[in-house]
Amino acid sequence: MTVAQPAAIRRRVEAWLADKDDPAPAIALRAQPEWPDAPVLSINGTTVRIVPCPTPLAARAALHERAGGERLVLLTELSNDDLGEGLLAHISEQHVRTVDIWDVAMQMFEAKTVDPNLVKRSRWAAEALITYAPAGKWPVVQGSVLTRDHALRSLTAELLGLDRDEIDGAGLIQWSTDAARVLRLSKLPDTLITGLTSYLVEVAGDVAVPVVAAARAGNGADAVPLGLLVGVLWPAPAGKRMPTGKRATDTAAARARLESWFGGHRLTDAEARTFSAAAETWVDRAIGVEGGSAEANRMLARAEHIAREVDATSLLDGSNLLPAGFAQRIRDVAAAVRLAVPAAGAADESRIAAAQVALVRLGEHRGGDPSRLETMRMAVRLLRWLAAPDHPQPANLYEALQRQVHEDGWVDRARLDIFAGDTDPQVAEALHLLHRAVDARRARHDHQFAELLAAATQAEQDPDKLIRVEDVLDQVIQPILATGRRALLLVMDGMSVAAATELAESLTRVGTWMELTPGGGPRAGVLAALPTITDVSRCSLISGRIAVGQQDAELKAFKQRFPQGVLLHKSKLRGQAGTAIARDVADALADPGVPLVAAVVNTIDDALDRSDPGTTVWGSETIPSIRDLLMLADGRVVVIVSDHGHVVDRGPEAVHRPSPSSENRWRPADPPAGEGEVLVRGSRVAKGGGAVVLPWREELRYGPRKAGYHGGASAAEAVIPLLVLTDGDESAVPGWSPAPVASPPWWRESLSVEPSAVPAAVPARRPAQRKPQAQSESLFDLAPDATAEPETPPAPAGPDLVAELLASDVYRQRRDPRAPLPDERVGALLRALIAGGNRATMDTLAARAGIPAGRIVGTVTALRKLLQVEGYPVLSVDPDNVTVKLDRDLLVEQFHLGGR
Repeated sequence: MTVAQPAAIRRRVEAWLADKDDPAPAIALRAQPEWPDAPVLSINGTTVRIVPCPTPLAARAALHERAGGERLVLLTELSNDDLGEGLLAHISEQHVRTVDIWDVAMQMFEAKTVDPNLVKRSRWAAEALITYAPAGKWPVVQGSVLTRDHALRSLTAELLGLDRDEIDGAGLIQWSTDAARVLRLSKLPDTLITGLTSYLVEVAGDVAVPVVAAARAGNGADAVPLGLLVGVLWPAPAGKRMPTGKRATDTAAARARLESWFGGHRLTDAEARTFSAAAETWVDRAIGVEGGSAEANRMLARAEHIAREVDATSLLDGSNLLPAGFAQRIRDVAAAVRLAVPAAGAADESRIAAAQVALVRLGEHRGGDPSRLETMRMAVRLLRWLAAPDHPQPANLYEALQRQVHEDGWVDRARLDIFAGDTDPQVAEALHLLHRAVDARRARHDHQFAELLAAATQAEQDPDKLIRVEDVLDQVIQPILATGRRALLLVMDGMSVAAATELAESLTRVGTWMELTPGGGPRAGVLAALPTITDVSRCSLISGRIAVGQQDAELKAFKQRFPQGVLLHKSKLRGQAGTAIARDVADALADPGVPLVAAVVNTIDDALDRSDPGTTVWGSETIPSIRDLLMLADGRVVVIVSDHGHVVDRGPEAVHRPSPSSENRWRPADPPAGEGEVLVRGSRVAKGGGAVVLPWREELRYGPRKAGYHGGASAAEAVIPLLVLTDGDESAVPGWSPAPVASPPWWRESLSVEPSAVPAAVPARRPAQRKPQAQSESLFDLAPDATAEPETPPAPAGPDLVAELLASDVYRQRRDPRAPLPDERVGALLRALIAGGNRATMDTLAARAGIPAGRIVGTVTALRKLLQVEGYPVLSVDPDNVTVKLDRDLLVEQFHLGGR
């Protein structure tokens, strides 16, 4: 017989004293007649004396010596017969009671029976339930049985300071962030901690083992940082790279050094994966909670500190969350970019593919700087551009202008990002090297453009298909008004083609506005007046002829052309406090009697003087007046154009050249044009008596330093973007139709290179599809579009799964007879997905299938419905509404393909 447990005795006595119908002065409990604690207790105001009674005489003496009001607890191994009827008459219930610890537990939970599974599997919990009972009482059981889960969940909640409903993996990780609660666990007996761990594994999973092990070792408050580090050091899920060579050796050594943080416990792979996933989930959740970012950052910093202590810093590129992981990965991309920049001759596509793979890995990091990631995206895009053959010199100015709109404007957009650079010296070096290579090709293009511009201007060539700035009102605005429709003309002072690509994406992304282009073909561009300054080109735009002037001249010319129209300059747009747009402006936009409202928006041009146009992403958020005006457009066709583009200051690379005038990017014709300059003369030159010298090299300037400049003959300054938007009326502009995808293939699609051709220094994984900006969402046209030229996707290898699908009975039954997607369009979309590894961006699908950009979202929606047999997602779209994924196996299964 064991020595009586004080906690069990006390609980037994408390139950006895609570029975007001039992006035007996003593209770006899079967136990060894030993008592290690103080002999006198006070229980709920009653004095209780504990008396070991090895003999009947000892029991009799205790009763005889009992003080008035005192109650006795007789601990004895004697039987009822040994004590005799005389003594038993003074004892509660006149017999010796047993002290069954589970009976005590049942009393505390107000249960009538105990779950046999609890008694059999969790003996360690019996004493703990009594010893660590809360000041109030344990949660009463529902029913009559004290179940194992009820007892252990209650005990665990009490010992860990958790709510009963928080006892799971997430709750345990959250608990570990409270050092005071973790300390409570570390002070518990080892036997009890072992039992608790066993139960926690049942309810919280394998994550309980490392968390409790760290707590026992005094490192429980570091559970989240340890979990983040474990995610780096333990094998990744199937399908990911496994460490080899020196990395494998370093990983094994770091894991061994980390064992001491878990008290010598060696984590299993399952424990490590569950632990790391729980830690990463905690960080993700903390970052999403207001005020949680600081705590999350503290955990990340602590994880990196522990990594230094176990000499694992070089391995942190394996983390998708730690800042050091992002830093190492961005350097990996930079190293791949540096190797891929062509020193001379053609680019090495396998090295570009390696850079794409490194970029994908960088994109998988969830804690990096989005702007730095975007810069590296731009760098890889530019590598792909460099890999594409440089087309022959344009035959005429129109071709040169179109090259700026369709190719080089996108290059300029990416080039501005890498020009802005990065703070990491290794990354900066790679970007500088790439920028030099891109600049070399762009300079050739600018030189070609400037020579063609000078020749066409001097020859007074007929514009033919080329739209000049003075012709925009006649060729674009007037045809809209002639149909009885109203228009809103937005003149974005200083907007380049590069800036327009960003603005168009921003405005069409939400699906309200659809872009139209001539004949549903590529975007059109406009040629600025010369020199490309506001006084000349904007006045010529609004006057409808080559003219020079400021706001007064523009207002006079506009009123002569459109007597019922309204022209608004910057100062007229802003309303009173609390009003985004002036009331008279809003009234004009809503007035059906005002056919044309024109507004000059100076946001971009102002940035050339006082801001940094090279790092600004031009969109509805950075140009709020556009957002506000479009909200009030009231069914108008919106035409967005600029008066000229711009170039940015080149910093230490800039070249200041003396000039007789103070203009930044143009000067008089004397002295003659030198290196990087071109003489331009003709009727479209409105300054210098019809002859000026314009720089075509972007780094040249004549005047004071600013953030950006305009006036010269580079394509970025002289080519004006032209955007036409409608809120659904596809016939709003005669001869114009829904636009195709505007971006060139190298912008949106990775190079397809066999994995075996990718250099071994970078893991040979298939490059994932890039994520460009989302395109506009609109209703789709189910009929094939004859004007959109589909791009030719790579031919898929193996049997023609798409042809088999189109011929299948299930597919035929699912086609909607009221508005069927044409089979050729379904085939084109699916082949594009299969060619891209069963995934593709919306842009890629639209371009490959010849679908206007504004209809692709609706078309994909219809395709999803067509392929979704019994609700199974054969086709899915990422939450960003950019990437479309095909579940090829599910497609085969649902449509019974391949002999199924």
